[in-house]
Amino acid sequence: MPSTSNNDFRRLWLGQTVSQLGEQTSLVVLPLLAVLTLDIGSGELGALRATGQAPVLLLSLFVGAWVDRWRTRTVMVLADLGRTLVLGGAAAAALLNWLGLPALFVVVAVSGALSVYFDMAYQVCAVRLVTHNQLVRANSVLEGSRSAAQIGGPALGGALVTLLSAPIAVASGAVFFALSFLSVRRIRRSESVPVRTERPPRVWRQIHEGLRFVVGDSSLRTVCLAAAPFQFFFAATTTVYLLFLPRALHLSGTAVGLALAATGPGALVGAMLAARLPGRFGYGRVLVVAAALGDGVFLWVPALHGSSATTMAVLLVVNFVFGIGGQLVNVTVMAVRQAVTPHGLQGRAAATITFVGMGLSPLGSLLGGFLAQELGLRTGLLVTAAGMMLSPAVMALSPLARLGRDLG
Repeated sequence: MPSTSNNDFRRLWLGQTVSQLGEQTSLVVLPLLAVLTLDIGSGELGALRATGQAPVLLLSLFVGAWVDRWRTRTVMVLADLGRTLVLGGAAAAALLNWLGLPALFVVVAVSGALSVYFDMAYQVCAVRLVTHNQLVRANSVLEGSRSAAQIGGPALGGALVTLLSAPIAVASGAVFFALSFLSVRRIRRSESVPVRTERPPRVWRQIHEGLRFVVGDSSLRTVCLAAAPFQFFFAATTTVYLLFLPRALHLSGTAVGLALAATGPGALVGAMLAARLPGRFGYGRVLVVAAALGDGVFLWVPALHGSSATTMAVLLVVNFVFGIGGQLVNVTVMAVRQAVTPHGLQGRAAATITFVGMGLSPLGSLLGGFLAQELGLRTGLLVTAAGMMLSPAVMALSPLARLGRDLG
């Protein structure tokens, strides 16, 4: 972890943690609210999730270029404030029984857009607050806190939707974003943002610089090529999964939340391992093995039947292993990106990878809804889970797999 004297990093860490908890809670609350109370179909759920993911495709490149020129504290504060107001308004609408499907589409779209701003900004803010040799450990801390949010978020979201009222479930996200706002706004360190002595370059030129840099670096180029199929099929898998658990396995909302929450402890373990394993076995080997194990474990889920204790135990193991593999990949990729990227391109490099990797997520969510409707939940889940294995295959066949223990 960065030096304990770095109070600003701790404020960023706290704000990022509660912000991620609010995001993880909302990502479960809003789709489950639609499935369990509005009784939406497979296609509608796919469209709802695609709407929340579309801002990544539409905004990431622009936000990455802007964040490199802005003070990240300002970006994060405004994003938190906006999400607080949006979800607070949604909670009030739910209290008055006005929160129907059209309103949910608006809520997830706006929340998704603001989350793009916050997520881009906190990654760049970490680079500006800590020294270069602290980056790997700082990333491990930040990703570990995100993992801790994944532990409580899904379980809390599922329980709130099932046991309490919809307004409370929706309002929980607003509370977390408000707490993040209060923490991040206390960051005092002046950031080294480039001084504008002349008219800044056009945003398209800045975007092009980021794209050219990522395409020109073999490691980052492979990260994009591997992330695209993973995020596409993971979005499809998640859409089918959220329908499969309550409708095929007949799990309650609380049980669904607990099953999803098992990803959190696994991700926490993965974040801790990410601080050690790459330095011992090499970054490339860790990436390939972690992706293969984490993605492949989902192939067991379509074989499950019923809501027995055995089924629940298998789901917990599956999500736990997925959390370990996913977090190992996330932290390791972030370390590689930050090590090879110049300071002034950090935001644009992160945005380019996010754009290429997650830009197909909306289409993946739509595909998941289509496959669930046309092939059935079990077959659809098997197809989408198998598709995720394209990601470790791409990495294994690329120069990225040969990255050693030292990033230089």
